[in-house]
Amino acid sequence: MHEPIMEDKNMPRIQVGDISLNYIEHGSGDNVVLAVHGNLGCANWLDLAMPLLPDNIRVIAAEWRGCGDSDKPEPAPDYSNYTMEVHARDHLALMDALDIGKCHLYGHSTGGIIISHMLTMAPERFGKVLMLDPVSPLGLQMNSSQVGVITAMKTDPDVCFAGLASAAPTLFRPETMVAGQMPQFADATSSAQRDLFKKIIERTRVLSDGIWFGTPHNLGLEWDAGTLARRMPEMAHEHLILFGKMDYWIPREHMDVMVDKLPNARLEIFPYVGHSMNLEQPLLFARVFGDYFRG
Repeated sequence: MHEPIMEDKNMPRIQVGDISLNYIEHGSGDNVVLAVHGNLGCANWLDLAMPLLPDNIRVIAAEWRGCGDSDKPEPAPDYSNYTMEVHARDHLALMDALDIGKCHLYGHSTGGIIISHMLTMAPERFGKVLMLDPVSPLGLQMNSSQVGVITAMKTDPDVCFAGLASAAPTLFRPETMVAGQMPQFADATSSAQRDLFKKIIERTRVLSDGIWFGTPHNLGLEWDAGTLARRMPEMAHEHLILFGKMDYWIPREHMDVMVDKLPNARLEIFPYVGHSMNLEQPLLFARVFGDYFRG
């Protein structure tokens, strides 16, 4: 077992193979949930929800390689060191380093397909699975215009703000969520939500190109190959899939495929939530999370 590198009492880093991963922790005990964030993300996406989670559930949220304060290896020309399988192996190695033999899994957005890979690699190490607006085992195919938006988000903070606003649409006035306008926060959006959203924008500035460009590239390869999708019948773990009806990023029909192909999965749809319930409605998210994993 490796000893954590304690650079900050709340944000330790731990050696995982040839890289160090940053992570945050909440709660304690033997009921452990490993949380995997989405693309362009970091552990801060859970900042509002974490304090609301039950203290007797130990939640560990690591930052992918290339994200947050984790190490950022130089991406290979084909982004082969930033595949979903590599991220999955990093998280399995994190479990080993923290001496966690078995735990539950939570994944948001692209974190969903990462934990699906983990389920096929080491199925005996996991209990329940909670997915929030996940990229499914099908992968995800982005068109050239979407890739162009991601490129612009990397270089232009205003475009980045507008792009990520689409991941939390209920925080913004609907009439400003149109092309050519800068999204404006809704009156009901709290100061904590506004501050966290701005912090998340700042955190995108440190992302590796292996994240900005490697993730869409590798999700497209997953879509083309279909290998993980064909293994869904093997993923017999209990799954609860949460989907915001206002999600602009993830196709609803992919959720239906997961419910059809996974042996033990159910879908809950939330009509007034977008892609990020953990940010848009943290109290609701914490209640669902706690009820599901407390059992």
